[in-house]
Amino acid sequence: MTVYGQVATPHIRGPVRPSERALAPDLARGFMLLFIAIANCVGVVTASEPGLVLHPHGIEKPLNFALFALVSSHAYPVFAIMFGYGLVQLYNRQKRSGATPRQAKSVLLKRNAWLAVFGLAHGIFLYYGDFLGAYGIVGVVAAAVLLRRGDTFHRIIVWVWGFMLVEAVVVSMLAIAGIASSGKGVTAHVTKIGSLNASSYTQAVLDRLGEWPAHTLDVVAFIMIVWLGMWAARRRILEEPRQHQRLLGWTAGVGLGVGILGSIPQALVAADALRVDKSALDSISLMHNITGMFTGPGYVALFGLIAMWLSQRTATPTDGMITGSLSALGRRSLSGYLFQSVVWVVLLSPYTFDLGHHVSSPLLLGIGLSTITWLVSVIGASAMQHRGMVGPAEKVLRRLAYGPRA
Repeated sequence: MTVYGQVATPHIRGPVRPSERALAPDLARGFMLLFIAIANCVGVVTASEPGLVLHPHGIEKPLNFALFALVSSHAYPVFAIMFGYGLVQLYNRQKRSGATPRQAKSVLLKRNAWLAVFGLAHGIFLYYGDFLGAYGIVGVVAAAVLLRRGDTFHRIIVWVWGFMLVEAVVVSMLAIAGIASSGKGVTAHVTKIGSLNASSYTQAVLDRLGEWPAHTLDVVAFIMIVWLGMWAARRRILEEPRQHQRLLGWTAGVGLGVGILGSIPQALVAADALRVDKSALDSISLMHNITGMFTGPGYVALFGLIAMWLSQRTATPTDGMITGSLSALGRRSLSGYLFQSVVWVVLLSPYTFDLGHHVSSPLLLGIGLSTITWLVSVIGASAMQHRGMVGPAEKVLRRLAYGPRA
């Protein structure tokens, strides 16, 4: 490109503009933060991994069942897919603005490096079960290795998920066989988390210095979930849901079906409706974790269909109170996620208000508090949206990634 005989200098543009946003990703992030809040809050209030109330009574039994059938191990794959989707969107926006591939890649590397720093701070000072650091690391790897690969290379991920589906079926068959041959044994098993049981904030920080790296390495291993999001973004599946309606329908049905059905044995154990020995329990937990990954694309596809339906009903679906508020939180999901962790530290830590030890049912407290916290973040995000304000965490990250003009 030339301007008056001179070569124009490619440039890096700022962050996404409101007019460039697709509805489905924002809706998915906004709503699924509720599931993230429930899973994390129950984990904090029980000070264990996974967050589970052992020996449930009364209403705790169906709540435990629902928690493991729909929420636990089901929410984070949604954000992993959305993260991969956003990587491609960001890269393409930079290129459309005139940036060279090298410049666009540098923006991604810088942004994700800072996201990893956010995750480190979050994981050490607030909550060990951080995902931001892992996303930042995966984002750096994806920008360096996966982003500019051709379509043939990116089609590999479809085959990878096909093999994962076969693996899920095999593991499920082994788990069912284990249940059938198992003797009566334990109801469930949890691992106590040191930082969640610490008697002081200083001790909690010291504990998290060891817990966060191990947790982050476990999450990094699921880069194929992010890769699937990148594959979907290259085909603009969520921006153009009408053209991909059949794919979205099949993905929602198969993904949610595999994820939920594969989680039922673990949900039954959590509800104290099924007792097995330790070997069978390990197989059930493995089946729950593997099949739970399929709910990620399932939930994302479901929100793609919902966004398509809303767009057919009205030209501006975000004008609606519920849709607009959820989308507003989705645009500020980083701030909403960090806000949750602040609430857990202030209200649930043994060295602060320690609410979990002052109620008869920690599970009911966890679900109630997480829902209230999420609703507060929805209202806050909606208020910021009406005032044209960016989320505070997003504002800092944009400044670091793009400079003062962000």
